[in-house]
Amino acid sequence: MAMTQTEFRNELTTIEKLDVLEELGRKQSSDSPTLCSESDPPDGGRLAWTTAFGSFLIQFCGYGYINSFGVYQDFYTRVYLTNQPPSTISWIGALCAYLVASSTLVSGLLYDRGWFYHLMIVGSLLQSLSLFALSFAKPSQFYMIFMVQGVLSGIGMGLTYGPSMAVISQHFSKRRTLVMSLVASGSPLGAIIHPIMLNHLLNGTVGFARGVRASAGFISALLLIACLSMRTRALLTSKPTISYSVVARKCSREVPFILMTVGIMLCQIGFLFPIFYLQLDSIKHGIDAHFSFYSLVIMNAACIVGRCTAGIIPAYTGLLNLLIASSAACGVIAISMIALSNISSVVVIGVGYGYFSGVYIAVVVPLVTMLTPDLSELGARMGICFAFTAFGSLLSGPISGALLSSQYRWLIPSLFSGIICLVGSLVLVAMRLIIYRAR
Repeated sequence: MAMTQTEFRNELTTIEKLDVLEELGRKQSSDSPTLCSESDPPDGGRLAWTTAFGSFLIQFCGYGYINSFGVYQDFYTRVYLTNQPPSTISWIGALCAYLVASSTLVSGLLYDRGWFYHLMIVGSLLQSLSLFALSFAKPSQFYMIFMVQGVLSGIGMGLTYGPSMAVISQHFSKRRTLVMSLVASGSPLGAIIHPIMLNHLLNGTVGFARGVRASAGFISALLLIACLSMRTRALLTSKPTISYSVVARKCSREVPFILMTVGIMLCQIGFLFPIFYLQLDSIKHGIDAHFSFYSLVIMNAACIVGRCTAGIIPAYTGLLNLLIASSAACGVIAISMIALSNISSVVVIGVGYGYFSGVYIAVVVPLVTMLTPDLSELGARMGICFAFTAFGSLLSGPISGALLSSQYRWLIPSLFSGIICLVGSLVLVAMRLIIYRAR
């Protein structure tokens, strides 16, 4: 069903109180096909909520595991890959995060073509098998760990991440931002459970091989439940494919979409530094190792609160305003890692960064959805956006590790990460001003 521009603006107003005008989409022709019209999503029901639960589990096992890489970073640096510097080890987690985001360029197109179930099954199998294969890696086998944990696992997670978020738009309309925020909270919850589990397994009597296998079994069971829970709704379009070239041309003429992509990419360059290095930073400053193992847990507990409240706050502030504020706050807190010296500072930094990073991540996908006038293009637009922003994730850990060096100078990477996040938030401010002046 086609929509006029006026109807599209009215739908946006229900999501946030920003008056987003002409830049957000052009008038569609009367024969323009859509994946499902805005009046179609039921905003509830057993099928919708079981799908949301399955998507929640995908986030729990996907980005929830990536955000636990700080445990692996610490373990590899001190015990398992002592022949490699921190910057080299961080390429494992950085490449994995990059592939998760950039793979949406492929998975988004396949999702728009109706390959949702194939993506879920293949992606889940790849992630599960890669973790089991990781357990066979021996100490100092950097390249095997890099290929298995960095490449294969990243591709597997990438095939499931984008479609599992996009499918929510088929089931929810008015509640879309709230439900996407709740689904996104699966990531920080996973980043609470996984570090506790991994720290006790890897640093305890179980050891690396059996510990990783136990973690892989846990992930595999949850992915199976997720695949059995998620369902798509019948497509209402007669055109089964979406051309990336057509969508890319549309995006290239939408200044707000371009600025959003650039702003998020810059923020991502500094975003992963606290996530990858907070535990190592805490240990290197002489803080009790047992407490340091829970630094990521503290951060991600606050992240859950941030992601859940991100579904409520936009009704009062608007999605874009909230994204600007949260990204700027992340930059300020990343700079404050310079002052980390005791348990209190670890708690303050962990809680503060966890909350605002949770808000930041939770509003990105709803904002991309909001800037998509035709939901049949949602998968393609997510793929285009995340393919560019993924470069920020790819560079974040290695740059921070190189600036940190083997002498563990925390000042320079803290300043770099914080300042680059603030620059990204300024680009988002420019986007906001363009929208405001067009009113």
